[in-house]
Amino acid sequence: MENEITTVADAVTHLTEALSKLVTDMGSMPIGTEKHFPYGWRKAAKGRTVWRLVEEAISQNLELKSKEIGLNFFSPASSEVGVYDFSYKYDEDQTVFVNIKSAVKGARKNKDDISKALALKAFLQADPDAILLVASIEISFAENPMNVSLEDCYVVPITWLPDIYVNPSNNGNLQSSKYKDISSATQRTNVGFLEELEAEIEVANEKKRKKRGLS
Repeated sequence: MENEITTVADAVTHLTEALSKLVTDMGSMPIGTEKHFPYGWRKAAKGRTVWRLVEEAISQNLELKSKEIGLNFFSPASSEVGVYDFSYKYDEDQTVFVNIKSAVKGARKNKDDISKALALKAFLQADPDAILLVASIEISFAENPMNVSLEDCYVVPITWLPDIYVNPSNNGNLQSSKYKDISSATQRTNVGFLEELEAEIEVANEKKRKKRGLS
């Protein structure tokens, strides 16, 4: 157990350092001008459209500069609906899987979607030794011209999220409000996390059954 915890903690430190280099290098992304958006960001500053563009830009720059920032054997995920966006080699043997998210600087903390609970369960059952991290890039919005600035980055192991919750009414997504806060992490093994995740999946299923009047 101690070796697993130490290995995951080292991976968190390594990826945080790599992403910090990338955030500094990328700086900001131009999105549009007053000609294109005469009324500015409006609701787009909170919309998934902008976030998805930011996440794609980050992923592509990670792929381009992977060796430069210390991510060896970088490989983007083959599917957009899996539990990770890219993987890389932390050392000669250990592969790290990363789920990239963007988060608005100063936004109120909510329970946000992390991954499909059943897909996450299947992934960890198939690879019990996997290191699976969620990396959040903090962003802010500027006007005239409209830019998205990359401000900071946070890395937390998905298996260490302290507030595991499976939403029964949202496609069974694992949600957390602590995915940017490594200081609040609960250091678990993958086996320990799976036990808690399975329990939460069953709680969510029971809520769905009750809602449908099946129990």
